[in-house]
Amino acid sequence: MMSKNAKSVFKGEIFEVFQWDQKMYDGTTEVFEALRRPNTAEIIATEGDQIVIQKQMQPHKSEPFLSLPGGRIELGEDELVGAKRELLEETGLATDDWELWAARKPVGKIDWTIFVYVARGCRKVAEQALDAGEKIELLRVGFDEFLDMVDRGDLAYIESDLRLDLVRARYDAGHRERIRKKIFG
Repeated sequence: MMSKNAKSVFKGEIFEVFQWDQKMYDGTTEVFEALRRPNTAEIIATEGDQIVIQKQMQPHKSEPFLSLPGGRIELGEDELVGAKRELLEETGLATDDWELWAARKPVGKIDWTIFVYVARGCRKVAEQALDAGEKIELLRVGFDEFLDMVDRGDLAYIESDLRLDLVRARYDAGHRERIRKKIFG
C-alpha cells in the first residue's frame, strides 16, 4: 500500500502521516499519502458460558458505551502478547486458551490491522490496571444476548466483518452453531 520511498511528514500520538512521489500513467508525478497507526486487538473473552463485555467511559465520550476488551498493540509487540496484555489490564482476566479469529485491515489508506481473538475459559488473576482515561465495568452475557446486542448495534467499535459474522449467526442456525463452537470450543 505504501511506497518504499514514503517519508514520515507528521507523527502524532496515534497516527503517522507518510507522503511519497508517485509517477502517474501520463508521466506526471503526484504526491500520495497514507496513514499508519498501531495495530489493535479485539477479544471475545469467555468465562464459563458467558461472554465478557465492557461498559466503558472515556473522557472524550459524553456517554458510556459497550465494547469488547481490547486496545492498541505496542510497537514491536507480538499481536497475541498485546491481546493478552490488553485483556489483563482491562479486565484482570487471563487464560491459556487463545485462538486468532481474524486479522483484517479495515481501511485501504491506513496501515493498520485489527486482530480479533477468542480467549476461552478466562479466570480472574489480577485487578484491573486501567489507563487514566478509562473507566471500565465488566458485564457478562450469554451467547444469545451477545448476538442480540451485536445485531442491535449496542457494541461500539466491533470490527465490521466480525459484526457481520455474528449477525449472520443470529439468523442462520448452522452458522450459529459454528460460531458458538468457535467461541466456546
